[in-house]
Amino acid sequence: MHREHRKKLLTLFKDEKESILFLKGGTVSHRYDTDFEYPFRQESNFLYLTGVEEPDMSAVIHAATGEYTLVIPRRSAQYAVWMGVVLPAEQYQERYGPDRVIYDDELPDWLKKLGPETVHCLPGTEEDIRQFGLAPETGHLKDALAWCRVLKTDEEIAHLKIAAAAANQAHLEVMQAVYPGAFEYEMKAVFDYHTIRHGQIHAPYSGIFASGPGSAILHHTGKHRRLGDGELFLVDAGSEYHGYASDITRTYPVNGRFTPLQADLYDIVLDAQTTALNLIRPGNKMEDVHLAAARAIVTGLRDTGLVKGEPDELMEKNVFALFFPHGLGHFLGLDTHDVGGYPKGTEKIDRPGLRFLRARRIFEAGMVLTIEPGLYFIPALLEPALGDKEVSKFLNPKRLRELFDFGGIRIEDNVIVREDGHENLTTVPKIRQEIELVMG
Repeated sequence: MHREHRKKLLTLFKDEKESILFLKGGTVSHRYDTDFEYPFRQESNFLYLTGVEEPDMSAVIHAATGEYTLVIPRRSAQYAVWMGVVLPAEQYQERYGPDRVIYDDELPDWLKKLGPETVHCLPGTEEDIRQFGLAPETGHLKDALAWCRVLKTDEEIAHLKIAAAAANQAHLEVMQAVYPGAFEYEMKAVFDYHTIRHGQIHAPYSGIFASGPGSAILHHTGKHRRLGDGELFLVDAGSEYHGYASDITRTYPVNGRFTPLQADLYDIVLDAQTTALNLIRPGNKMEDVHLAAARAIVTGLRDTGLVKGEPDELMEKNVFALFFPHGLGHFLGLDTHDVGGYPKGTEKIDRPGLRFLRARRIFEAGMVLTIEPGLYFIPALLEPALGDKEVSKFLNPKRLRELFDFGGIRIEDNVIVREDGHENLTTVPKIRQEIELVMG
């Protein structure tokens, strides 16, 4: 798989006969002022091109020939005492399939022998090149890698499906385990247990386990609140398989039964997601799909009496962004918020709601992305709007103030764009009746 990734990348450097690509792998990080090591996870671009999961490595790829040299650290015997067996160069050759393996202290002579005219590297690694007396070029490699990583190969999609399957099961287990009085961190423990038992030790992100008002905090970090009877619980969590991520969100009642108001608001979000999913096919644009989902949300809010006016005017006045302030979704791959959302020359849209889109692309087969509309009652957004004469005329102040402690609802699926539409990798129940049945 990684050999094919290198070939794909080098098609963008085919006219550079005497250039090399230099990539630096990740290094171990420590807790502040201690020798405690955080769990290591490889830098994503390096992982994409090499598959190497160990720290302190580098790679040199010749642009014309494709020859790939893996640069490994020369470990001491003392390292083996603390960290385990030090593999010889031959085993790295066998495991990862480079054309050549050299030690890091041999790299200066190797670069001198190559004598490249240009050394393409990623921003932040320039000093590694300058110390060898070479001039780094950082203007092309990052964009080239982003272009490559957007369209997934069949093998990458297979990895993403495995990550999705583990997260699907973990979400289902949490849905069945939740109960009034539990702590948010207990539910995180349930989720983590069921992903780790699938061998997926690394989490692509820490996860959001937010109950009550906390579910309206888009990137909620606290996990110490007790789940209240009658509240909603939002779980945004995924798993990672060989670096490839899943990212799924479900929202459901702590006690297993939606109240009439919760049901009405939940169905608005589900309708918005269904609207968006029906538009995921080659040729459509992310921003257009976002606006279609936003229109479904304001239409639903109008029908429930929380906002006033016609959908066209509510959209024109950006009322939707008060309740749906984030982007519809993002690319998914070796990073949860994967690269490639804004190719060079593509600008962000300076409009409420749309300015936080993580991707402005025309959909193509092979893209993998999340679709995650949400509906939130955020006092920090609603209070100023209620005090604005031009905006407040579209709002129902009494009813909205009653919802300041409601929180939010988000539904997120992971989808592959296919030639004839899309394939949804997420199987966790999201129809209200199915959720209530699962929760018993």
